[in-house]
Amino acid sequence: MKVGIIGSGDVAQKLGAGFVATGHEVRLGSREPSSAKLAAWKAAQGSRASTGSFEEAAKFGELVVVATLWTGTENALKMANPAHLVGKTVIDATNPLAFAPNAMPGLALGHTDSGGEQVQRWLPGAHVVKAFNIVGNEDMFRPKFPGGPPDMFYCGNDEGAKKTVHGILESFGWSPVDLGGIEGARILEPLCLLWVSYMFRSGSRNHALKMLHR
Repeated sequence: MKVGIIGSGDVAQKLGAGFVATGHEVRLGSREPSSAKLAAWKAAQGSRASTGSFEEAAKFGELVVVATLWTGTENALKMANPAHLVGKTVIDATNPLAFAPNAMPGLALGHTDSGGEQVQRWLPGAHVVKAFNIVGNEDMFRPKFPGGPPDMFYCGNDEGAKKTVHGILESFGWSPVDLGGIEGARILEPLCLLWVSYMFRSGSRNHALKMLHR
């Protein structure tokens, strides 16, 4: 499958490498697609990896991942052109974090709305599925924990798109858990804050979430 990724930071590069490792072709979209940073990523990933503009990544992908800082997400999607995403599964890996000096981040949206719902509104013709937002980028692909594979919660309105994402999560080494419609992002995005809070308290990024069943 051809995968376009809108974004070029650590999350985008880690997910892109995971898609390449599982046999997909990947195009990373960036405002600076010819940067030295992306040239190094492309060289490390081999012939199935390429870079381009946001629009080129959106056009390229049969499946598209949004992996941008929240403050730049709306602009990046405008540059990608939502028309290129109509009918496609779009994985929203963003978190609507608001930062303040010398303080823990908070949510720019929450309780009655979410970043996932906002991305769906910005891309009305796409099938948005929220996923990959509750863990550090180091563990997004084939995480290794003593207690076995952690859970990755996901949500979205289109059942076919969720089935596709479920399969991707399994191939990436996760135990997928479907939380229903895209409004489930109102729950998932605060889980990012839980992960971040524990990171600051513990000084470690080596943790993930798992639901236990009796």
